Amino acid sequence: MTKTQFKVFGINCEYIIIGMAVLVVALLVLNVVLLCKQAKMNKRYKSFMLGKSGESLEENVIRALSELEKLKVKSDAHAKDIDAIFKELETTYQKVGLVKYDAFNEMGGKLSFALTMLDKENNGFLLNSIQSREGCYTYIKEIVDGKSYLDLGGEEEKSLQKALSRE
Repeated sequence: MTKTQFKVFGINCEYIIIGMAVLVVALLVLNVVLLCKQAKMNKRYKSFMLGKSGESLEENVIRALSELEKLKVKSDAHAKDIDAIFKELETTYQKVGLVKYDAFNEMGGKLSFALTMLDKENNGFLLNSIQSREGCYTYIKEIVDGKSYLDLGGEEEKSLQKALSRE
């Protein structure tokens, strides 16, 4: 097409040339950016592949997957062990209450004590040790659902309440 043919369509030839020049410059800038990114990626690839063949990479991936499977098996075993430990803990004595006191006025140093030990369900025992000049007397009382079937003394009741208040 000649310059006169463009004028027939109402198009100015200079605008087409300027538009093409802008497009060429934009494509040149885009090409430079892409070349820089490719160079960076090539550098990373070379450092990744340094001294390794495709077979050794495949072996590494297979070994990593195998180790991952072993870790999963161990994790499952640990989860089962933890569940078993928690089940066992439900039957152990978890709540403790201790009250030291002077059973008799002539004794000093609060040598007598009431000790309560309860499990999660508030079952356990209350141990009362009374120290006197003649000797030491120890009594044990069964606790079921946080209550004793035998009457409790003041210190024993305090010890039981201390144990019950611990959650």
